[in-house]
Amino acid sequence: MSAEAAAQAHSPPAVSAEVAIERWTLGSTVATTDQVAEELPVALVYHDVPHVVMLATPADLEDYAVGFTLSEGLVLRADEIRGVEVVAGAASIDVKITVAWERFTQLLQRRRNLAGRTGCGLCGAERAEDAIREPAQVPQGISITAAELHAAIADLGTRQPINARTGSVHAAAWVVPGRGIVLVREDVGRHNALDKTIGALVRSGGDCAGGYMLITSRASYEMVQKCATVGIALLVALSAPTAFAVRLAQRCGLTLVAFARADQHVVYAHPQRLK
Repeated sequence: MSAEAAAQAHSPPAVSAEVAIERWTLGSTVATTDQVAEELPVALVYHDVPHVVMLATPADLEDYAVGFTLSEGLVLRADEIRGVEVVAGAASIDVKITVAWERFTQLLQRRRNLAGRTGCGLCGAERAEDAIREPAQVPQGISITAAELHAAIADLGTRQPINARTGSVHAAAWVVPGRGIVLVREDVGRHNALDKTIGALVRSGGDCAGGYMLITSRASYEMVQKCATVGIALLVALSAPTAFAVRLAQRCGLTLVAFARADQHVVYAHPQRLK
């Protein structure tokens, strides 16, 4: 193998691609190019046993593996994740994860085999009770002012480089009072973006009770579920919530804010954390 081929083999997959297009504007057509987001099948494999395949943006996959493993309740603590290895192929990626043995035996009992799609929600669980997990009560966490929240909302748009190129990916940002946005991860899947940010937070030694999550997508049930599972007490969405998500937030004590825009926000559950 040549040095150039070897470098290509070990280079990370691109997150966007340039394609030829015809752009029509006000009756005029121009031949040009555009940047579109990449998505690849990403298989999460635990101890060589395939668990789930998701379509995802091929970046920050170590973060994704850690975040998914925690937010789906496959382990109870971060230290039960013993290793993560990303193995990229020509048209797909395997992420190999090792966990504490007792967690792996439990995982085998609830093993899922599916093809996950970027818009899916509870797809993939074999039984409803596996998907509708009831998380524990969230901790007290932090409280913020409306001014702090809206400063973070304004800042988020400048921290999405993939979306700036393609216009088609979601973002999840970890925000800490007094520091603003600390971490941002992007993905074609809203669940994936959230898992990547959770994973990045945990891998950096951050405290899930020490800030809040700001997402560009809607606040659906599983977004609330993932946050509550890892102990995040405040979730803010730029888009709408679902009734299912609101009910879960109310039950587990999570503050749920949606329709968070430059000049408004709506609190759907537990407003005490937003001053």
